[in-house]
Amino acid sequence: METLRERKKARTRDALLRAALELFTAKGYEQTTVDEIAEAVDVSQRTFFRYFASKEEAAFFVPRLTETHFVGAVRARPPHEAPLEALRRAVLESWDTINEAIQQVVPLELHMRTYRVIESTPALLAAHLRRSMELEEELAQIIAVREGLAMDTDPRPRLVVAVFGGVMRVVERMWIAGDDLSIEAMRELTAAYLDGVGPALAGNWRARESY
Repeated sequence: METLRERKKARTRDALLRAALELFTAKGYEQTTVDEIAEAVDVSQRTFFRYFASKEEAAFFVPRLTETHFVGAVRARPPHEAPLEALRRAVLESWDTINEAIQQVVPLELHMRTYRVIESTPALLAAHLRRSMELEEELAQIIAVREGLAMDTDPRPRLVVAVFGGVMRVVERMWIAGDDLSIEAMRELTAAYLDGVGPALAGNWRARESY
């Protein structure tokens, strides 16, 4: 059970996080200072740094939460599922169940708007892509263990995760460029694009005349 002190610390962290994301989405990440975030919550800059090592850590706090949720969903998939199907089902399940966890920290719509800030801020986008590579390696290791494979000698775990990761990056770009920033829209795009992987890779794209 959480103590009163732990609950107070969590409230302060969440208030700082919400203030940071609201400022990032309103005026831009680079234009927001740590002092402004702290002032919005009526605490000192020193207090901010007790909870977050940097503005970047605050920007990625909720995305890291969703990543942890997704990785847990991958680990929980039944062993009979093919690797790409396990990843597909895990990511869709994550979008179905992550709402409550996010909203315990910040409003859901604020979290979704922050994705646009990440995509439009070079420093954040670079950090996001770097983390995506690290996440793909973690997922490949999970798939290798599931399938009883050695990643040093069998490329398939990394290959299937690379395909999945590529699709998810396309989904992110298409979703951010659209008008609907809801989780439902993200889930719908995710399902459609992942379902199109097989036909896209195996099909013949050229229309041939029949004789």
